[in-house]
Amino acid sequence: MRNLSEVEYAKQLMTEAMDWSVLRWLWEKPAVREAADKANAALDRLHRKIRAGWRDDIKAEYEELEAQDKRASKERGHKSKCQESKSDDSEAAAFAKKAKQAHDKAYRARMDAEDTFDEAERQLNTDLAREGCQKAIHSWELFEKAIRIAEGGLAASKEKA
Repeated sequence: MRNLSEVEYAKQLMTEAMDWSVLRWLWEKPAVREAADKANAALDRLHRKIRAGWRDDIKAEYEELEAQDKRASKERGHKSKCQESKSDDSEAAAFAKKAKQAHDKAYRARMDAEDTFDEAERQLNTDLAREGCQKAIHSWELFEKAIRIAEGGLAASKEKA
């Protein structure tokens, strides 16, 4: 996976922001939010692009896992059923499950970081803002890992061709 400039910039900004005062946070908050949004969007675009290159059987397995999650969230709240998938044990199903779990873990980390930033803003708490920075960086690293896993589906697609 190539490094995305938006993600690298956001990581650098978050690392720098961990030393900011409350006033600096208030002043720079829009720039931080914009950088984080651009990093998230770049990662999401790349993930979608990679998924588009998967073989049809992998795409179908992944889509079934997503559908299971949607059904489960309607039935029992927002707990992922990805880990409980009843898909067959094919190579495509195993890969899709691994890719989905990695993406879900990264997404949960992203939401945790955003919740932490929201709470830091409500409280004007720089300690929470610093924690949010660390969580954001961690979430981007998890997304990069999920993308590397997803790229394995491209290699599998080329091998089958």
